[in-house]
Amino acid sequence: MKRRQFISLLGGAAAAWPLAARAQQQGAMPVIGFLDSRSPDALTDRLRGFRQGLKDTGYVEGENVTIVFRWAENQFDRLPVLAAELVRRRVAVIATSGGPAVAFSAKAATTTIPIVFTVGEDPVRLGLVASLARPDGNLTGINFLVGELTTKRLELLRELVPAATRVALLVNPTQATNTESTLRDVASDARAMGLQIQVLNASTSREIDAAFATIVRERPDALFVGNDAFFNARRVQLALLAGRHGVPAIYSDRELAEAGGLMTYGSNIVNTYRQVGVYAGRILKGAKPADLPVVQSTKFELVINAQTARMLGLTMPDKLLATADEVIE
Repeated sequence: MKRRQFISLLGGAAAAWPLAARAQQQGAMPVIGFLDSRSPDALTDRLRGFRQGLKDTGYVEGENVTIVFRWAENQFDRLPVLAAELVRRRVAVIATSGGPAVAFSAKAATTTIPIVFTVGEDPVRLGLVASLARPDGNLTGINFLVGELTTKRLELLRELVPAATRVALLVNPTQATNTESTLRDVASDARAMGLQIQVLNASTSREIDAAFATIVRERPDALFVGNDAFFNARRVQLALLAGRHGVPAIYSDRELAEAGGLMTYGSNIVNTYRQVGVYAGRILKGAKPADLPVVQSTKFELVINAQTARMLGLTMPDKLLATADEVIE
């Protein structure tokens, strides 16, 4: 081989090597599957928190980790199929959100791929893990304590509407686990407070309209909206209808207050998703789900929409305003 040809070939190889190396690195880039019951437009802030958690553990999407999203678009019967897709894709870890049904779909699809879930209730009682301290198996995650905050939400609603005697409770009957626990907790607390509860069911946009038609007819003093991924996805509709019909309402997710809802009390949900990202990153680094204790939320926030309060003709008690983490003007 002539010297010039050899140098030319060597130069070509040197130029090609970084490309080959990059391709190899990209081929080895770990993949996280993200499974949710809703659509992505409902989760902008939460996904920001999730990506921040990954970044906190050294992973940046597109640089050294790939995230594959699967959205059920509020069609819960699609969850098993979407979970199976992620398993076939051989993702390194599956993150789930949008209700216990999502976590159970992932759990049914694989006993080997690590799963990091978010749920609003005790995952031991749900049957997702063996214990909080030692989850066992391939699942761990975060409990953002929605059920445990039911009493506090009812107390806040009573503080805002002290003369209330009848409260409408909106639940999603297709989410049996959420609905059963919500009905149980609200009924118990309502009895202790001397409140009458009227249960309304909705699992579609049309059924939400029908529930508010009942509210207009029955005229309850206030509305308690159960925590549900579907209700979060329909937050604009809920806030508009409650405002239009003059019903003071309380919700669990701060996004409802941002959409025009009167008041929310619940876990700092962005921080919850950040923790999911942290756990996913730790698993990518070699941690086993069984060795990662289930995290219980410790950050809670009361958010009040003062503009909605004025529209409803409500005077916010000074105590509520003083304790609010945020007042939206």
